[in-house]
Amino acid sequence: MALTPQWLDELRARTTLSALIMRSVKLQKAGHEWKACCPFHNEKSPSFTVSDQKGFYHCFGCGAHGDAIRWMTDQRGLEFMDAVKELAAEAGMEVPAPDPRAAERAEQRAGLHDVMQAAQDWFAANLQANGGAGARDYLKSRGFDAHTVQRFGFGFAPAERQAMKASLPHFEEPLLIEGGLRIAVDDKEPYDRFRARLMLPIHDARGRVIAFGGRILEADSNAPKYLNSPETPLFDKGRTLYNLHRAGPASRQSGRIIVVEGYMDVIALAAAGIEDAVAPLGTALTETQIELLWRLVERPILCFDGDAAGQRAAMRAVTRALPLLRPAHSLSIVTLPAGLDPDDLLKQQGRSAMDALLENAASLLDTLWAFERDAQPLNSPEDKAGLKARLLDHVTTIHNPDIRALYKRELLERFSAFAFPPRSPRPARQQGEWKRGFQGKPANPVITPEASGRLRRSSSGGARDELTAAVLTGLTRYPDQILRHADALTRLAAHEPQIAPAIDSLIEAAEMLEPGDKSPISVPHGIIAPPDNTRFAFLGGGIDPTAARDDLSEAVSLLVERPALEAALAAATARFETDPEGAFAEQQRLLKRKLEFESRLGQMATKRAARAAKLDSARLDTALAEPGEQETD
Repeated sequence: MALTPQWLDELRARTTLSALIMRSVKLQKAGHEWKACCPFHNEKSPSFTVSDQKGFYHCFGCGAHGDAIRWMTDQRGLEFMDAVKELAAEAGMEVPAPDPRAAERAEQRAGLHDVMQAAQDWFAANLQANGGAGARDYLKSRGFDAHTVQRFGFGFAPAERQAMKASLPHFEEPLLIEGGLRIAVDDKEPYDRFRARLMLPIHDARGRVIAFGGRILEADSNAPKYLNSPETPLFDKGRTLYNLHRAGPASRQSGRIIVVEGYMDVIALAAAGIEDAVAPLGTALTETQIELLWRLVERPILCFDGDAAGQRAAMRAVTRALPLLRPAHSLSIVTLPAGLDPDDLLKQQGRSAMDALLENAASLLDTLWAFERDAQPLNSPEDKAGLKARLLDHVTTIHNPDIRALYKRELLERFSAFAFPPRSPRPARQQGEWKRGFQGKPANPVITPEASGRLRRSSSGGARDELTAAVLTGLTRYPDQILRHADALTRLAAHEPQIAPAIDSLIEAAEMLEPGDKSPISVPHGIIAPPDNTRFAFLGGGIDPTAARDDLSEAVSLLVERPALEAALAAATARFETDPEGAFAEQQRLLKRKLEFESRLGQMATKRAARAAKLDSARLDTALAEPGEQETD
C-alpha cells in the first residue's frame, strides 16, 4: 500500500485540525489560531496552539508538535495506517488499495512535476527571446513592470505545433501528454496545446508548477481568449486557487483574503500592492475552494465585476456557500462599478478606491436579499409572494439549524418591511373623522362601514375557520393587543391575503387609541358573529382580563404559525419525486408539529372548561358556607 506525499497532503487539506482536536480538548479562539492547556502535559496556563492555516499544533511548554495524522497517533494512540484510514473515511477519501504499480505512479507524478517546471522555464525563456516581442508589448500595455513579470513567471508559447517537443526532447511524449502540455487525437501526430499565447504558471499550495493558463494575443483569432491546462494527476481545477501559495502568507498579515474572477485581476491587484488575492480557474467557486479560503480567514471577500455576468457569478458563489455556513464563517461580497474590472478601477480611480470598496464589503445576507429583491419587478401581490418564496428556498439549503433560523427571521423581517412599509400618519382632519367626543374629549374609535364589511367577510361566511374569527373578534374586545402583535399579524397577512384588509382595519383603529386605553373597539352590532366562546375563553364573560389577554396571545401565535406549517408540509410532499427519503423524514417531523399544534389548540378549550369548573366550585363553596354563617350569628 503506497501512500504518496500528494495523497497525504490532500488528506491533511481536507481535515480541519481544530475541529478534530476540539473533540477531546476545549479550544479557545485566539486571533487566527486556537489555544488550550496542553493535553500532553499538565499546565495551568494555555501554551498549546492549533493553527488551521498552517495545518499543525504546537505546545510551547513541552514541545509537542504535529499534524492531524500525528494527533491521531500520539493523542489517540492509533497505528499510523489506522489513523490514516479513520481520517480518510471522515474526509470522504479512499485509501489507496495495495497495488504493485502504486510506487510507479508516484514516481510518474514526481516526473510530471519535473516536466511542468521544465515547461515553465522554457516559456519564460521564450518571452525574452525575439519571438516574445508581441507578448512583451502586451504586458507593457497592461502596465506590468519587469518585477511583476518575473515574480508571476510570465512566459510565451510560440505558434509552432511541435515547438515544445523539439525543445524538451529529454521528456517522453506520454509524459508531455499526461501533463496536459501536448494533445493526442486519434492516430494523428500529437501537437502542442498552447500556441501563440502569453503563458502563466499555476502553482499548488506548496508553490510547485502544476498547470498553465494561456491568453491569446491575436485580437482577431477565433480561439478562446483564455485557455487552461486540462485536469491531470497534478491539477484539479475545482480544488485549486490561483496564487494561493503567495496570497496565503500575505493574508496572515492582512487578516483577509480576496477572490477575484481571473488571474489577470490577481496580478493587477498585486502590482498595486494588494497581495492577498486569489482566483478560481475558469469555473464558479466550488465548495472545496470555499473551505480552502475558510482555512485562511473566516470571512473571505469575493470581488466581482459590476456587469450582469459578475452578478451571476456572485450569486453562484452565494448559493454554493449557503449549505456550508457555520458559526463565524461566511462570505463578504464587493461589487465593482458597472463596466469595470479590478484593473480598470485601479487605473481610473487608484488604490484608494479599491481599498474603500474592500473595507465596505456587503455581507452574504445583504447580497442575497438585494439580488432577489431586484431580480424581478414587484408590482403585484403575486410578484411579492414570488420574492418571499425565492428567499425561503435559499434558506432551506442552509444545513446549520441555528444559522438557518436566523437567516429565515432576518429575511422575513426585511420582506415584511419591504412589502408592508409603515403607514404615514393620517392628517388631523382625517383623524377627526375617526374619533369624536363630547366637548372635544376623544371617544373610542369606531370601525367605518367599509372596514366593518371587510371584517365581516374575513370572519364569517367560510373565508376562514373558527380560530380566525375568534382572533379577529378577540382583538376588537382587547384592542390594546393589536399593536403588540402587529408584526405577527402583518406576517399572517402576507400568508393569508383574504384577511389582510381586516387586519389593516384593526391596526388602523388601534392606532387611534389614546395611550393606555383598553376599551373595546366599537363595531356595529352583528358585523362579527362571535364564535363558540366555550372553546375560546377570551370571548366569554367573567374571565380575568389578564388571563384573557394571555389566551388571546396564544391564539394569535397559533393563527400565525398555521399557514407556515401548512406550506412546509406541502413543500415536503412535493419533494417526494426527487428526494423520497428526505421528503418522508421532513413530512414526519412536520406531522408531529401539526399534532402538537392541534394539541395546543385543544388545550384552549380545556383551559376554558377548567376555569369554568373552578368558578362553579367557588360559587358552590360560597353557597354552602352561607347557612352555617347564619347559624353562628
